[in-house]
Amino acid sequence: MKSYLALPFLFTFLAISFAQVKPTIYIDIPTEQKPWNHIEWNASPEQFQFAIVTDRTGGRRPGIFATGVEKLNLLQPEFVMSVGDLIDGYTRDTIQLNAEWKEFQGFIENLKVPFFYVPGNHDITNEVMERKWKELFGVSYYHFVYKDVLFLCLNSEDNLRGAGRGTIDDAQYEYIRKTLEENTDVKWTLVFIHQPLWVQEDTKRWKDVETLLQNRKHNVFAGHYHRYWKTERNNGKYIALATTGGGSRLRGKAYGEFDHVVWATMTDEGPILANLFLDGIWNEDITTEELVELVRNRPFPVRIDPIYLEEKQPETILARVKATNSTDTRMHVKLKGQADDVFFYQLEKNEFIVEPNDVTIFNLKIYNINNKMLEEFSTLNIEAEITYEFKDRPNVAFASDLKFKPFYKYGIPSISTIKLDGNLKEWDIPWTTVDHIDGAPFDYKGKEDCSIKFATAFDKDNLYIAVDIKDDEFYVDEEGSYWNQDALILDLDGRPISLSAFNEGEGRGRDWIAYLRTFKSEKPVFREDRLPVKISTVQKKTEDGVQMEISIPTSYLDKMYGNSWSSLRFGIRYYDHDTDDAAATTLFWQPAWNENENIPGSGMLFKE
Repeated sequence: MKSYLALPFLFTFLAISFAQVKPTIYIDIPTEQKPWNHIEWNASPEQFQFAIVTDRTGGRRPGIFATGVEKLNLLQPEFVMSVGDLIDGYTRDTIQLNAEWKEFQGFIENLKVPFFYVPGNHDITNEVMERKWKELFGVSYYHFVYKDVLFLCLNSEDNLRGAGRGTIDDAQYEYIRKTLEENTDVKWTLVFIHQPLWVQEDTKRWKDVETLLQNRKHNVFAGHYHRYWKTERNNGKYIALATTGGGSRLRGKAYGEFDHVVWATMTDEGPILANLFLDGIWNEDITTEELVELVRNRPFPVRIDPIYLEEKQPETILARVKATNSTDTRMHVKLKGQADDVFFYQLEKNEFIVEPNDVTIFNLKIYNINNKMLEEFSTLNIEAEITYEFKDRPNVAFASDLKFKPFYKYGIPSISTIKLDGNLKEWDIPWTTVDHIDGAPFDYKGKEDCSIKFATAFDKDNLYIAVDIKDDEFYVDEEGSYWNQDALILDLDGRPISLSAFNEGEGRGRDWIAYLRTFKSEKPVFREDRLPVKISTVQKKTEDGVQMEISIPTSYLDKMYGNSWSSLRFGIRYYDHDTDDAAATTLFWQPAWNENENIPGSGMLFKE
């Protein structure tokens, strides 16, 4: 509480110290010509500079935020604003919460200037975390005025609804309304909030807040989606920031994916923003809506269509490369790969132009020079660089890796109706072992630690999945996070192969299902009420593990496929948390679709 009481004095002192006459310069140069353009100093008692940091967590990458603090100390802003997601959170464990806040406040102790907290969904997700926030910081929304600028710090988590479902409730709206009424004469209003509510639905009073803001000079800053984009709306600039250490594929400016802090210089004409990368400085137009539409809102324009083979030891493979230019400007494509010791590949084209609204198709030939089995094939990586060539402004260039691997064609057999009882004796069909391992090297002790296999089948009403889990220690925490205990995750994308094969993890719950099931006695499924279809599961404990039978209505698959379904993309993972382990061990059949190791088309199953 002492820090809040000291703020009015601090800001008053700073205002007085800067409220001086313009500086005088004494120069003794005898010539009429002067070695400068003018001496109208870029200095004003009202001008000031501050910084903004964005998401540290949500796939936290250690060390990035601490580096950001070091950079800020070099720059010496007057103070630093935040837009939330400061800790990992998502827990009711007060010991864990205390440790996470202690760690974060250790970073802030190293910061040489004031830091203003704003909550994100990782900071306040439940009533336990909400109480902890108020214990540490008193309030979850507040404001201050500095040099005639209103700083309005809001709480998008006031209804504890989590990611993508932020709100401004009635009480907070009344606070905002009253604050704005009492500060009608400020020269600018800056709003800081975690979730960009202007792109979300069912946000309660947010649209009313925008109505209050529309007739005043204002900017709104948010985080949450880990991608930068600037929108001009409601007579203001609304900017969603990227990351300061949160999860990101770091694909660069064209995708709005980078680590940065924002350097804001407040002037009479509004804030001038510079985005400071750890390796450079960019202005606020790094990623505009125009560039978002050109790059991010479209699939990457070059793809290698996946192929599925019934032959397990092919001599030659022929795949199709397709480059689509759906814009009104020329597209230059350059493809570059690396030598491979498993097979020899040959591209019919390496560098070419695709005219506006045109398509170029050619072949990729692969020769199995070492006579390897399909499962022994390594992943082919081809770097594709795209440049849109404009006549009247700079070209736009961006790149991505095209990953390709030929797959065995896995079938889903038809089976007579299965009784969901957890008994797997009736599953007299081929099983698949999940044998890819990820985790601390000494935590996994082999199959006696944990193992998993699965089988799939269908009838006219349901898709069935059988899972046989062996685990020497099931870790269950009834009150803990779903992600910090033993759990099975099924990923299922029922859309046509042209869409599902290139799924990169976006659209979960809308376009595809992620079904996470723990072994809790109550509410074992993560956000079961938000699944787009009813998934039925029966599990049966065995001497050394658990057997599961899962059914998904084929009516859902038909709906997602657009007619009678014939294929689907499937993923299965098992998270094993043991008491003495440093971290979880993950067993997975194919990499998760939003991971860098994802191979387009992996995990495809075909109805037999």
